[in-house]
Amino acid sequence: MLSIFATTEFVDTVRQIIRSEDRLEELVTIYNSMEHTPLSSGHCLIIDKRGILPPIDWFNVGPPYLLSNPLPFDQNTLLSLIFNKLGNTEKAWYYSEENPVLQHDLSTSTRLQYGVQISIREYAKMSDQIDQRNAFDNYRSHHNAAIIHHYGFLDEQVQLSEVTSFYEQALQRAPNEEYKAFTIKHYAGLHLDAGNLSEAETLLSQGIRFSISEDAKYGLNAVLCNVWMKQLTVPYDQRLLEKLKNNLWETLQFFESQNRKAESGLLLLDAAHIANISESFSESLGYITKAIQIFQEEELTELSGNAQLRKGTLLYTWAQNGNPQFYKPAVEAYQEALKVFRQDVAPEVFAEIHHNLAVLYAEMPADNKKRGIWAGVASASFQEALNYYTKDAFPYEYGMICNNFGNALNKFPPAIHSDNYEKALFYYGEALQVRAPNLPVERAITLLNFLETSWNVGNSTDTFNHERYQDMVNKANEVLTLVDQPDMIQEAQKHLDLLHELKQTVNQ
Repeated sequence: MLSIFATTEFVDTVRQIIRSEDRLEELVTIYNSMEHTPLSSGHCLIIDKRGILPPIDWFNVGPPYLLSNPLPFDQNTLLSLIFNKLGNTEKAWYYSEENPVLQHDLSTSTRLQYGVQISIREYAKMSDQIDQRNAFDNYRSHHNAAIIHHYGFLDEQVQLSEVTSFYEQALQRAPNEEYKAFTIKHYAGLHLDAGNLSEAETLLSQGIRFSISEDAKYGLNAVLCNVWMKQLTVPYDQRLLEKLKNNLWETLQFFESQNRKAESGLLLLDAAHIANISESFSESLGYITKAIQIFQEEELTELSGNAQLRKGTLLYTWAQNGNPQFYKPAVEAYQEALKVFRQDVAPEVFAEIHHNLAVLYAEMPADNKKRGIWAGVASASFQEALNYYTKDAFPYEYGMICNNFGNALNKFPPAIHSDNYEKALFYYGEALQVRAPNLPVERAITLLNFLETSWNVGNSTDTFNHERYQDMVNKANEVLTLVDQPDMIQEAQKHLDLLHELKQTVNQ
């Protein structure tokens, strides 16, 4: 629904304009702004003696592209704005024909929203028609240029320095601190995307100190939370963690008070990550579950799938840390995520989920009959992952999956038509092809897995297998040259001692 807030003298006129279009009043609610406070949302328009005033969209309803403010209050302008906000671009275009600048702005905003290509030269040509002598239009032309070059699907490549220049010029021309904060929010987002975290934090901290509305303050706070989330690395800075918790909780409460569900859901996912870091596992699960419920109610399918993916990973971690009751819920969460991240839509995420599922199926506690079923399902999921993460295209991931497949085969119940241990050695061998000495820890892990499995492989004859013996000795000695971790060195030495004993026994 679209809301229009008009002062008393304009309410009836607005109502007549709305009624000129069949059934439009079913989609538009008119409020007297003397009785109801307008929201800073893209779903709202304000009308008073100055004209039509599109508010700053702190609710993130549409692209952060600014229209002239004020716009003339007349039937065509109002209807073009209404139909544009309702997604009826054809009627928005029709009603804005007499105002080429507005028509250009609405068209550009729509292209931004739906990812339609924008011609830089065409945009610049139309932007030249904006009256730069008007202080607000001068500001918005630079702000919009920054937004176009930052978020737009452009027909030409642009440099980061160009986008930065547009943002800087917009900040210099901002008519007040509220608009300046709006530009800062997106400028900081540019720095965040580029990995310039200190620059983003400085901008946001500066903006939060302005005399701005609560909408603006918490809009900047939400981005600041994202910056601090990116700064979290092991070992975790407890001061940063505490600061992030407080800011996140305060911003979440504000968004929830305004019924901003999608944004609340995203913050809940961040809160879940923080709770997990703090080892508050049940709290973390509660946040994710609440986020999933929000996304499902709002029919935000991709966000719901992403939340299910996070839930699966969270439960997967708990299950592997001595909590077997979480294996099944983890599998269920990943299966829900697969409904969104299908192979034809997101092949990389599809493969990643199957890799995690494969490990879960292999480790899930069950009786022998069920373990046989899980073994088949796990093998199929490992193959799905390897279909995408090939040796040539993704050598690191290929090595990790092959190593884990080998580990899984060691846990499978005996196969009727093949030797699981032989298959495990094959996959460890594949992993070793890409886990070169420049990845010493990864290579050492796979070498030790290979050694452990080699003791279980049967000989085709009763004679001593000199070739396998020497291969195992070589692999154990290689581990000693790769790493300095005491536990790995001790394990490699154990294999060398056992091999030495075996050779002595054979020679007797």
